[in-house]
Amino acid sequence: MSNGHTGFSDIRAGVDAAKGSLYPGVNAPDAPRTAGFARLGLPDRKKRTGTFMRTALIILGIACSAGGLAAGENWPQFRGPHGAGIAEATGLPVHWDENENVRWKTAIHGKGWSSPVVWGNQVWLTTATPDGHQMFAVCVDRATGKILHDIQVFAVAQPAFCHPFNSYASPTPAIETGRVYVHFGTYGTACLDTTTGKILWTRQDFPCDHFRGPGSSPVLFEDLLFVNFDGVDQQYVVALDKTTGKTVWKKDRRIDYGTDNPDQKKAYGTPVVLEIGGKPQLISPSAGATIAYEPRTGAEIWRVRQGGMNVAAPPLYGFGRLFLSTGNGGFGFFALRPEGHGDLTSQVDWKLPKGAPSRCAPLLVDDLIYMVNEGGVATCLEARTGHMVWQKRLGGQFSASPVFAGGHLYFCSQEGAIHVLAPGRVAKEVAVNHLEDGFMASPAVADNALFLRTKTHLYRIQQQ
Repeated sequence: MSNGHTGFSDIRAGVDAAKGSLYPGVNAPDAPRTAGFARLGLPDRKKRTGTFMRTALIILGIACSAGGLAAGENWPQFRGPHGAGIAEATGLPVHWDENENVRWKTAIHGKGWSSPVVWGNQVWLTTATPDGHQMFAVCVDRATGKILHDIQVFAVAQPAFCHPFNSYASPTPAIETGRVYVHFGTYGTACLDTTTGKILWTRQDFPCDHFRGPGSSPVLFEDLLFVNFDGVDQQYVVALDKTTGKTVWKKDRRIDYGTDNPDQKKAYGTPVVLEIGGKPQLISPSAGATIAYEPRTGAEIWRVRQGGMNVAAPPLYGFGRLFLSTGNGGFGFFALRPEGHGDLTSQVDWKLPKGAPSRCAPLLVDDLIYMVNEGGVATCLEARTGHMVWQKRLGGQFSASPVFAGGHLYFCSQEGAIHVLAPGRVAKEVAVNHLEDGFMASPAVADNALFLRTKTHLYRIQQQ
């Protein structure tokens, strides 16, 4: 809603999509687009009044904490409001190029693959010098594209090697009213005032040899900021007090990787917070295993031993299943029933061992999963069964994760092509658009605009 108020239709839409997403920074719902109560597995009509009212109050609270902005008007973290790449936007353009439907285009200095985040009248992203000696937080005016803040957050005397394919500014920020949290892996985490650009706190005391550069993004939950550190030397998860930056808890992974090869211990995954069984869980992917923690204490709830390395995609949740990627090797892409405690490997529902993406996160729309691998092959699967519905070769190379918005799927390639597909059981390409310089960062969506970061510029794409 553009008037900044939350009405009954907004609450009902939230309830229809809410079983796994009752908190800021929470992941995909049971069915990301509109679905009935029975489809979500919620109680029958006689029992669901309490569920509806409880969820409505929570959603109202989230809307109020957003400073009066409806959820669709912000994109607060990697993969959006629920970490699932799903936007509530309508009226988005299907066709554009450098001269059509571009509201503004702003050059971003340095090299950074972090995705933009959007809050209120601001768009934030990070960048760094290609050699990693200087790291920046950049704020752009949402309406005009004018740069409002360009702040050097960290200076690094001796940065470790970063693979040319990666950047020193690949983790995406997290943002909320008044504060933005930027992260550069082991080189530093910081909180900035979004109005003044003042740095409120920093941490540079988390050692980790990323080996190929940083990639994991931070996420917010209540008063906590979570970050994964999965290097070749150390692997752990940290919860910070978002107000002070102090450590609330830190947990070593303690994963049996089945090898002494340190390269097979690294990962670039971003965690999510989900409500499962009526309680929040921090689901944190890593090389070799995915682990669920009690978010407030760090106590381990369960783990699944899936194998693999270099995992990057956040988990999705729907139909009582977690959908997880393993990066290179392992199960590939699989569904898990996250019921109980301890080792849940025996509760894997189905697997896609070949053709799954190692970097690009998938989408769950209605009862179908959409993904594109690095070689440009798009795949559609049934969420409940894992059965393949279709495959389509888009062409090109892909690192950015797709988004679903305005009734379309958007896939951005490294060569600069943006493939627009219609969701459904038949592969239907609606349009192919092109922008200069190509994509490594994933899109952001807010209101009726796409915010696209190429290797050199930030664009606001909007129907003119």
